[in-house]
This record gives sequence, structure tokens and C-alpha cells, in this order.
Amino acid sequence: MKVRRGPFVLGDHVQLRGPKGKLHTITLEAGGRYHTHKGPLAHDDVLGKPEGSVITTSNGVPYVALRPLLGDFVLSMARGAAIIYPKDSAHIVAVADVAPGHRVLEAGVGSGALTLSLLRAVGESGTVLSVERREEFAEIAAANITTFFGGAPSHWDCRVGDVQDVAMSLPAMSVDRVILDMLAPWECVDAVAHVLEPGGVLAVYVATATQLSRVVEALRDNGRFTPCVSEEVLVRPWHVEGLAVRPEHRMIGHTGFVMTTRIVAPGVEIPPTKRHHTKPEYSVDDIEAWTPGATGQRSANDKTIRKTLRQAKQRADRSESP
Repeated sequence: MKVRRGPFVLGDHVQLRGPKGKLHTITLEAGGRYHTHKGPLAHDDVLGKPEGSVITTSNGVPYVALRPLLGDFVLSMARGAAIIYPKDSAHIVAVADVAPGHRVLEAGVGSGALTLSLLRAVGESGTVLSVERREEFAEIAAANITTFFGGAPSHWDCRVGDVQDVAMSLPAMSVDRVILDMLAPWECVDAVAHVLEPGGVLAVYVATATQLSRVVEALRDNGRFTPCVSEEVLVRPWHVEGLAVRPEHRMIGHTGFVMTTRIVAPGVEIPPTKRHHTKPEYSVDDIEAWTPGATGQRSANDKTIRKTLRQAKQRADRSESP
């Protein structure tokens, strides 16, 4: 993974900040032009300039040029599936304690937003194995990751299939972290218990409270996982202008729940924790409430996915060009 610094060169991603603070991301090409409402901006005017330069359109409107941060890239990249937003990706990396050298198993990859953070966190001394059920989503994620890093990372492997099958095919206790972003993570508990190193961390990202309830109870029933910690991340921006300091009118609220737990060695009995009441049994109606339609899971149509994949691959090709 190369760190991009110094003057802008061909293939660089550039974030342009307009007069009203609106952000635009482009990939530099020889002779390219970016058309704004304030007139076109030539790529050649950006090439060779240092970060933080001011570039003007043909109409003299100034734009500040910077390389986009990871969070900026994630919010502007091609999406085949819903992404895990930067606030949640950062929290997952932190609470799962993903560090250089770790071996990480991730399912599913979606559009690759969380994968980018995981690849950065483990570094080239670690590995990330991503599993995705849908081949077209895996291809979009691969294009996005290639675009961001300027090539396919050598420490990343993406496989199409079911995470249960992939995990059970791996040697026992062969990964340090497991990250699940899927509709029914409770179906993977036995596979996670097989592949996760004792002391390793399982992090689960789910959208609804009913999903959270079922995966936590499944982990409790398994008997090899420590008490689960369930959280959500809320971000409230603030307006600061002179003495006018107040919360913004809008905040980034609920996007999903992050649940973390650790696995103990085989044969170890975890001391029971005191619980105030006994959970009710799940009924057929409860299980029906967790179907994709009932939980509001949306899926893009095939035409949209094909268009997104074509755009992602074109952007990846421009990023890899010398």
C-alpha cells in the first residue's frame, strides 16, 4: 500500500471543495476536464500542484484541491450494496482491536467500505479474507479497493460463497478477528467458534434490534463467548462561528448496532452472569420478523448493479494507469 503525498500526479484522486463547501471527487487524467456549474476545470491545471492548492475554473471560480481522506472516498465511491459508514467502520476497528499483523475474516464485503478500513488496520503484515455471496458485489468491492489503493492489495483475498463453508474449510483457530455484516449472523456461530483463535474478537454489525437480540442469544447458547457488548454510534456535528456555538440541526443518528464478544479456549466453562429474567422463546412470528422484507433490506436491481460495476471498474482502471 503506497502512501500518496507530494504534488498531484496522473491517477490521483482529488477532492475539490467549492465556494459553498460542496465536495467533488475526480481522478486525474491527461487532458481531462471536470465540468462544474461554475465552468470547466482542467485536470492539467491540477497536475504538479501541491495539496492544498487553489484551482480556478474557466470562469475564475476557486476550488481547493486536496487528496480525499478514507472517509471521503467511502462516501463517494460506487455502491452495489449499502455501505458501513465511516463512523461505524472506525468504531468496529477500535472495539475489535484490529491491529497490524492480525488475520481477519470478514463477511459480507458489500461495496468494500469496511474492507478498506480493515486492510489499512492490519497492514501488509496481516491478512483480510472477505467472503461475499453475490459475485457482482464482490467485483464492485474489488474495483473500489483497487481504485483507493492504486492496485489490488497483496494481503487481501476475496471469495464468493457462504462464510460458513469458507470458515469450516480453514484450519481450526486460524484467524484473530471475525467481522460479520450480514442478515442472519446467528447462523454462523458454530463456524466462528471453529475458526477463531482463543481470545480472538467477534464483531457483528446488524441494522435492527431484533437481529441484535437473536445473535446475542445464539452466542450465549453456544457457551464459548464472553458476555456481549452492544453499542451504536451517534455523531452530532456542531456549528461554530464566533460566539454562535450550538449543535447543528441535523445529526448522523442510527445506522446500525455493533456487537462485540471474545471467544474462550475449547472446554472452558464461562462463569454464569446474573440475569434478572429469563428470555422468552422465539416464536414463528419472531423469526418471520427477521426476513429481508420485514427488516426493510433493500436490494438494487440488476440494471443498477451492472451500471455501478461498470463505473467502478472504469475508475479502477484510471487509478492504476501510470
